[in-house]
Amino acid sequence: MDPARVRLCGLVLAAGAGRRFGGPKALARGADGTPWVARAVDALVKGGCDRVVVALSPASAAAAALVPTPATSVVVGDAARGLAATLRGALAAAVPADGVVILPVDTPDVVPGAVRRVIAEGGRPLRQALAQTVYRGRPGHPVLVGADHVAALRATLRGDEGARAYLRAAAARQVECGDLWSGDDIDERGGAHLGS
Repeated sequence: MDPARVRLCGLVLAAGAGRRFGGPKALARGADGTPWVARAVDALVKGGCDRVVVALSPASAAAAALVPTPATSVVVGDAARGLAATLRGALAAAVPADGVVILPVDTPDVVPGAVRRVIAEGGRPLRQALAQTVYRGRPGHPVLVGADHVAALRATLRGDEGARAYLRAAAARQVECGDLWSGDDIDERGGAHLGS
């Protein structure tokens, strides 16, 4: 697909060092051996994204081999500076698109239905949409950001904080998805393992 005609771009944030996890989550695999990166890409594609970009750090660049077609990877050189730097780099790689759907790699149990629902209920026109999935009222992912919000969001990103403050300040629509899955992210190893 011509990048100039992308309606929705999915962004997988996979550049974190994973200190509590014991290594980069970009390299994590589930108990069945499926890379978390592949699961995130699959959910975004099946959920309705026309293009998917996976943001990696220089330390996790080996994870590019785990990124399935048709997704592409981008290495965010200053990712070590925190989540804000990763998200800024990922948003830059997503342009041009009418909207972006943001999903961190540490939500491997996300279902495509949550992606579809936040897109469907996130508001129209798409370029003005701003929505966050919630799980029994608890904020989570994926998040939908229309193109008209991207510059303002990027300007607010600082340190190790993501989009939450902007979403709150801009009164993002809340889309309940607790009936679809738990919304939990995974910070500790548990049944997952690191591989290459």
